[in-house]
Amino acid sequence: MVENVLEKLIDLFQNGQAQFRVLEHQAGGKSSQSVAEIRGTELGQGAKALVCHIKGNGVKLYALAVLPADKQADLSKLAQALGGRRASLASPDEVTELTGCVFGAVPPVSFHPDLKLVADPSLYDRYDELAFNAGLLDHSIIIRTEDYKRIVHPELIHFLKDATIAA
Repeated sequence: MVENVLEKLIDLFQNGQAQFRVLEHQAGGKSSQSVAEIRGTELGQGAKALVCHIKGNGVKLYALAVLPADKQADLSKLAQALGGRRASLASPDEVTELTGCVFGAVPPVSFHPDLKLVADPSLYDRYDELAFNAGLLDHSIIIRTEDYKRIVHPELIHFLKDATIAA
């Protein structure tokens, strides 16, 4: 299991000479919106990290899928892009084993060799800074988007749900 996630994140970003800051705050609520309010950031700045299990077509893997917090993942698009037939969210035990974190505290960085890191390209399009939980429910990191992209460099896959168009 991964341990000391906050320390690993700080080391990773310091070694990469990133511009970032660590916020200590009250533990966030159940929603990305409530966490954004606590951080004082826009919802869309949030980098939401979903631990997913991809299966089918001889594929069996775990992916850490990162997307803007104001968007939703299309798990079938994610599965197809990774060569599988279906994708589901991992169980709480699997999340803890693969990330060393509880649900809601998973950062958009993989420190586990069996957890493939992917991101939707839209993560980089709108904000100069990204915000995310830093392995704990009461700590967040805000980092320059370009520094995150340069240091973490996830595989880019389009997997957002299509926006519904109101008539």
